[in-house]
Parts: sequence; structure tokens; C-alpha cells
Amino acid sequence: MLDEAAVRALGRAAAAHLGADRVVIGRDTRESGPSLARALAEGLIAGGLDVTSLGMVPTPAVAHECHVDGVAGAVVSASHNPWFDNGIKLFTAGGHKLDDRVQSAVQETWDAYPRLDELTLRPDWADPEDPASGGRRWVGALIAGVVEGSTEEQGIDRPLAGWSLVVDCANGATSPFAVGVLRRLGAEVGVLHASPDGRNINESCGSTHPDDLRAAVVDTGADAGLAFDGDGDRVVAVGDDGVVLDGDDLLAVCGVDLHDRGLLTGDTVAVTVMSNLGLRRALDDHGIAVYETPVGDRHVLEALEANGWVLGGEQSGHVIFRSMATTGDGLLTGIHALMAAGRAGRTLGGRVADLVVRAPQVLHAVPVMADGVAVVAALAEEVAEAGAELGSAGRVLVRPSGTEPVVRVMVEAFDAAEAAAVADRLVDAVRRADRV
Repeated sequence: MLDEAAVRALGRAAAAHLGADRVVIGRDTRESGPSLARALAEGLIAGGLDVTSLGMVPTPAVAHECHVDGVAGAVVSASHNPWFDNGIKLFTAGGHKLDDRVQSAVQETWDAYPRLDELTLRPDWADPEDPASGGRRWVGALIAGVVEGSTEEQGIDRPLAGWSLVVDCANGATSPFAVGVLRRLGAEVGVLHASPDGRNINESCGSTHPDDLRAAVVDTGADAGLAFDGDGDRVVAVGDDGVVLDGDDLLAVCGVDLHDRGLLTGDTVAVTVMSNLGLRRALDDHGIAVYETPVGDRHVLEALEANGWVLGGEQSGHVIFRSMATTGDGLLTGIHALMAAGRAGRTLGGRVADLVVRAPQVLHAVPVMADGVAVVAALAEEVAEAGAELGSAGRVLVRPSGTEPVVRVMVEAFDAAEAAAVADRLVDAVRRADRV
């Protein structure tokens, strides 16, 4: 767990690597957020930077400020984790997550830097008194961008008119913002879990726990539901029939919509290696290419920027619209998916059903004692054979975890029994290779 001394030292160590003279800091609703944000500011100021607090705001609001003003940013948040966890997300000037080189440099400096138990904070540094003030420019830009992209049929300034929605704010950073934005765009909105108390963030709610949202959508007869995570950079949805729709489903709806309107640059969507075969087939059926990246929205954004593409994302609900944001934005993604479904004359769940037939996906995390990279390398031939066995009706991925001593085995196949059998065989192979 991070403490204030470690975070002060991190701020001091990171100051030289962020590419800006000014940093904006945001945080989510965790009990530890204010004290850690203050400690981070102390370290950054000690490193010679000017620091401004945005207060409690979603991660995309911080990234937006960075992009508009050319400043660096930091978010004190542990995303979808429970309240007692916390972390720091850093953005370089312009709103981009740190690349591997900069991240390593910050880590190296931080490891060598002494922990700082106390620093003097500039007296005028403080959280905004209005909890929504730090996100106003983000909200304004979001509404303006969405309205500008609406159609005559949807209404120029109320593109979600006629939609009945339920939103689950995870008792997190979207709580002061989401309902107002959606109502401004014309939707009727019911809200769940938007009363943060410092300890209820993500607690049996939000994008990782959508059961309450599913029940509310079905019980109220709503057209759809949106569930955000604690810092608001990702979303999962619920269709009018109560089916949970993940990032792959939303990418299919948005990708096909952009393609049909001639707005999908390069006719390509960037996805990670974990994206479902059903998404890949849905995009291919509409003449859309798929570009695969390693897991992580940072890698998706790098692919988009390197190739000039506009859409990419992860199964978890991190979706990036590069023309509007430099990071995942759950509220923006949900709005675009709803509008795309509306242009097709369908509910969101109905549009996903039109486009995506999901392949059952079997996942295993196999503990290993040996180096995971070496274990996976030893299995190259068996993995290739399994992939050939499934052919175009399936997919195999075996990779070492970047954070745990496990090898992850993923098998997809439209035949669920076949997927399970192949996965079990590969799990046994991982265990054998680990004993060699």
C-alpha cells in the first residue's frame, strides 16, 4: 500500500520526467485520496513544478486538461480495486501515459530516492471547494463533441432523446458528472451507486460488479444501462434484456458505425490479444481490419497514434476515441455506443446481437515456479499445434503475466467443449514445462 512518504518521493522523482513545467492532479473518491494527492503535490513542487489540483474528477478529465493545455498530469486512483488500495497514474505533457522508457526512468529514480516524511506545501494549493469544478472543461468538451457528431434525426443538441437509461457510478469519480451529462443530451436517467463515502467505491457495484445494474435495467424496463469503474476510464453496458455488454461489444457497435459513416480512418480497429474472436469476425464481416496489440490501453493508443487510426480498446471496457481523447473514457464510450445503436434503429443490446456472436472463452492462470517467459517459449510447438487444431473456428493465447508468477492460458472456440478440452491440455503442458 502506498503511504504519503513514498508518494512524496515519487512526485519528486517523477518531476524531471514528465516533460512539462506544470502538472494537474485529480483523484477518485477513496478515503486516502486527499492526503496522497497532497503528498504527491508536495513532491512535484519540490521538484520544481507548478501544481494545480482538479479535485475529485475522472481520469479522462485529467487527460483532457493535459491535452488542451499541454501540461502533465497525475491521477490518484486504484481504478476498479477496493477502497483500501490506491495508486498513481502519470501522464506526460499532452495527456499520454508514460511509455516504457519514461516509466523505467521514473521507477529507477524513485527507487534510488529517499522517502520523504515531510515537505512544505505551497499554501495556495488546495482541492476545489466545488467537487465538480475540476471536470467542467472535460464535460463541456464531451457534450460539444457528441452534439457536433449527432444527426438531424437524433436532434442536434439532444442526441439521446427518447432513451431511458440507468447508470451505475461505482461510488466513484463519475458520480457528480454522469447523470447530468446524459440528461443534458436528452436521456431519462436513473442512477445507482453515486453516493461515495470514501470506502464504498467499487463495492459490489460498477463495471466489475454489474448485477445491481442488470436488475435495475430489467425491473424498470430501461433501454440500456452503463456501469463505470472507480476512476471513470472504462465502462460496461447492459442491454434491455439484462445481458452484460463488454468492451468488445461496444467496439463492434462503434467500429461498424464509424465505418458506415466513412469516419473509420484506415478501416481498422486496434484491439488487444484478449479481444474475443466474435469481435474479430464481426469487424471482418463489415470490411474492417483488426490490429492486435499487447494487453493495456497504453499499447492501444500507441498503435492508434502511430497509424493515424481513430478507434481501439480492450475487452475490459477501456475504449479510446482518438479524435476526442488520449485515454479511455467510460462516459464518452457509453454515449457513442448508444448513439451508434440509435442510428441503426436498434437498442444497444439489439445492435450487439445483430453484430456479435461471441466465442466461448476459457481462461486459466497457471502458477509457475520457473520464469514465465521461458515456460511459454518451451511450449511454442504445442501452442501452434493447438491453434492449428482449432483453425479459423478458434484461437489460442498462452502468455506470461507481467505482474504475477503465472502463465495465462486463453482458448476460444465456438464449440465450448472443444475450447475447454484444448485449454485443459495446455494447462497440463504448462505444468510439465514448469517442472523441467
